[in-house]
Amino acid sequence: MKQFKVPTREEVSPANQAIFDGLKSKLGFVPNIYATYAYSQNALGRYLEFASGKTVLSNKEKEAINLVVSQVNGCIYCQAAHTVLGKMNGFTDEQILELRSGTASFDTKLDSLVKLAKSITVNKGQISDPELDKFYTAGYTDEYLIDTILAVGEKTITNYLHKITRVPVDFPAAPALN
Repeated sequence: MKQFKVPTREEVSPANQAIFDGLKSKLGFVPNIYATYAYSQNALGRYLEFASGKTVLSNKEKEAINLVVSQVNGCIYCQAAHTVLGKMNGFTDEQILELRSGTASFDTKLDSLVKLAKSITVNKGQISDPELDKFYTAGYTDEYLIDTILAVGEKTITNYLHKITRVPVDFPAAPALN
C-alpha cells in the first residue's frame, strides 16, 4: 500500500500555507491529519469550514459524538485527538472511555445523544423508532437531530482519511477500552 507522508508547509498550495500559519498560531502546531487534507488545494479549507460551522450542539456534545464515532470507525488518530479535546472540554478519563463505548451514565441527556450517534454510525443511518424516541424524550429537537447527523458525517470523513492514509498520530495514544 502507498505510504503517505505528512506534507510540509513548503509542499502545499499558498492557500493551504496560510491555513497552516493560522493553525500554528492558534494551536501551536499543524496536526498531521489537517496537513494531510492539504494534499488537496481545497479540501483543508472546506473541511475546516465544515467542522467549525455553527451548530446547536455544545462543545461537550460535539466531543461526545467525536469520541463515539471515532471508536466505532476504529480511527486511532481521532480517538487520540478527541481524548485530549474531551479533557479540555471537561470530561474525565473515565467519562471519555465511557463515551467511546457508546454510553454516558453520568448524564442521561448526553447518554441519549451518544447512543444515537453510535447507532447512526454502526447502522449507516438506519436507526429504529425507539432509538429516535429516546433522543426526543431526553429533550433534543429536530434541529439537534440534523446537527448530530452532520457531526457524525464530519467525524467520519476524518476517520476515513486517517484509516486510508495512516499518517502518524501526533497526539498521545488513547487508552484501550477494556
